[in-house]
Amino acid sequence: MKVLSILGSTGSIGQSVLDVVRQFPGRFDIAGLAAGCNVELLSRQVLEFAPELVSVVDQERAEQLKAMLPEHYRSRIVWGASGAAQVATLESVAMTISAIVGAAGLLPTLAAIEAGKDIGLANKETLVMAGKLVMAAVQRNGVHLLPVDSEHSAIFQALAAGRREDVAKIILTASGGPFLTTNVKDLSTVTSQQALAHPNWSMGKKISIDSATLMNKGLEVIEARWLFDIAASAIEVVVHPQSIVHSLVEFRDGSVLAQLGIPDMHIPIAYALSYPERLPLTLRPLHLSLCGNLQFFDPDFVRFPALSLAFHALRQGGVMPTVLNAANEVAVEAFLAGRLSFSGIVQTVATVLEKVQDGSEDSLEDILAADAAARVEAEHLLF
Repeated sequence: MKVLSILGSTGSIGQSVLDVVRQFPGRFDIAGLAAGCNVELLSRQVLEFAPELVSVVDQERAEQLKAMLPEHYRSRIVWGASGAAQVATLESVAMTISAIVGAAGLLPTLAAIEAGKDIGLANKETLVMAGKLVMAAVQRNGVHLLPVDSEHSAIFQALAAGRREDVAKIILTASGGPFLTTNVKDLSTVTSQQALAHPNWSMGKKISIDSATLMNKGLEVIEARWLFDIAASAIEVVVHPQSIVHSLVEFRDGSVLAQLGIPDMHIPIAYALSYPERLPLTLRPLHLSLCGNLQFFDPDFVRFPALSLAFHALRQGGVMPTVLNAANEVAVEAFLAGRLSFSGIVQTVATVLEKVQDGSEDSLEDILAADAAARVEAEHLLF
């Protein structure tokens, strides 16, 4: 039995992880759950899976959770960044699933790596912010870091077909989101409801907005650079509206290998949990004859300037990816709150990238300082 901790258990990925666990009783055990503010859902998860330790975002939510649970659970509830780190590093745990949204996932994921836990990585910001440090820690501690994102899981699987030294490039697919054919002039007036309506995937609000701007794909490009130890110049993005081909690897002999499947996150999650085995999921099969035409075309960088910003931040290096991510988190939150236009998200990020640049990717202190400075600058721009 593999013992798991889940960081972000009430989010869309965390809930899907628990769906997989339910399908295979006796195969997995849940030792730790960490969540943010959704204590009602978390309380139900605690009663169902009886973890050793539970963490929430703050003491107020911890008290709320205690009131919802039987008395014997109350000593198992912690909170804050230290609480998430405790859940991530439980002695009994073999794998920590990092599915907290945003920069908050970095420190508990690093703590789990340093504690010798294998990682199922759905929190791309961990590698966006501190890819060099994180991958060095993975190697130093001899742990496995397995991708949960569908695109990175697809690349991971396709890479198994050849030698790493024979890889010419990796190709990340992007659906294009809900505004693939929207007139660029109309993007400044789109609503949050429109931006949240992803055509293929069911995701949380933050990731849905990032998918609408294509910032999510930009963050995935930066993640891929570190996860697969490949140069930025060897990473491409192609728009594939049907979300059937999840990503591809091109080898130097011209062979291109792809991983295909229905757009369902249970597939890459199950593969990360059971690697190298594949679990018999009860999902509808992919019928190619019913898919119609599969389309592929280059991204429109005028329509999706966030992708250009991400490539720029990656090429600049240092703390620039951290700044990109932090400014984007603030801007997306402002858009969802009605304080910023959709087009204003990328404009805010671009401005912050010009203003916050100091720091080294070799220093966790510098990375965290750049993250904080970028958030302050982004908030300043919003007032």
